[in-house]
Amino acid sequence: MAKINLPGPLMDRQNRRPRRAAYALPTLFTAGNLYLGFLSILKSFEGSMAIKGGLVGSIPQFEIAAKAIGVAVLLDGLDGRIARLTGTESDFGREMDSLADVITFGIAPAVLAFAWGVQFVDFTADPMIREHLLRAGVFLCFLFLLCSAARLARFNVQTNPVPKNPGRPDRKYFVGLPTPASAGAVAAVIYAADCVPIRWWPVAAFWLGLMGLLSFLMVSTWRYRSFKDLSLVRPRSTLTVVTLGSLIYLIWNYSQPVLLGMAVAYTGSGIVIRAGGIVRRWIRRQHPPPHPHQQPG
Repeated sequence: MAKINLPGPLMDRQNRRPRRAAYALPTLFTAGNLYLGFLSILKSFEGSMAIKGGLVGSIPQFEIAAKAIGVAVLLDGLDGRIARLTGTESDFGREMDSLADVITFGIAPAVLAFAWGVQFVDFTADPMIREHLLRAGVFLCFLFLLCSAARLARFNVQTNPVPKNPGRPDRKYFVGLPTPASAGAVAAVIYAADCVPIRWWPVAAFWLGLMGLLSFLMVSTWRYRSFKDLSLVRPRSTLTVVTLGSLIYLIWNYSQPVLLGMAVAYTGSGIVIRAGGIVRRWIRRQHPPPHPHQQPG
């Protein structure tokens, strides 16, 4: 992405280098990302205590926790772009961003997923299921955290990683499901369910299966669009402006189904692309192209 020349206090007019204050701007977004992760963890604890105190139905603390993760996803997408636009990328900023992501997109969604989806399941019918489901819940939520940390570590050490199923050369891709997207999927499902904790154990088992799937996708080598090739400083077409405006309107008025649909579409895109590649290779093996007949020389 090309850098832009920022006038005023952010750029030194003499040597066209960013002023020191400009380096604090992306760090502020990272700090906001970190605070929202911390807030989500606190609200997950408060929601659990409220349920134990007798609160039933929708839990407002879980709603705040899910929304905090959703806003953090937005901030995480902005801090890197702002750093590139202002020319203030640094090793400190990258490390700070990764550490914040482990908390906000690893610990926070894992704690929220366990508190909302496993901790308060009704086991009166068969108490033996409780022990096994709780153990599975602890393991799979920890696995989500472990895979998110491994995903971030792999992202930091690899340069120009290539997915197992490379796409178009003019587009940029992530190798594996990004941690903000996986955390956003957890938050979107909880928010779409009105933040009412799961009580029926088969639904809790399905929820843990989803956590296992997200964990696998984060450490997989399947490709996901990064959208880093979309520049913020280039002119936009009328269709793009109308699409973005419509999306903002739909999120504002129908946030629960729209955010859930966006999370499912992005998470499922990698699965569909991978499955499509497997099918295409199988068809090519079954129906190889005919070889042209050699002409006598």
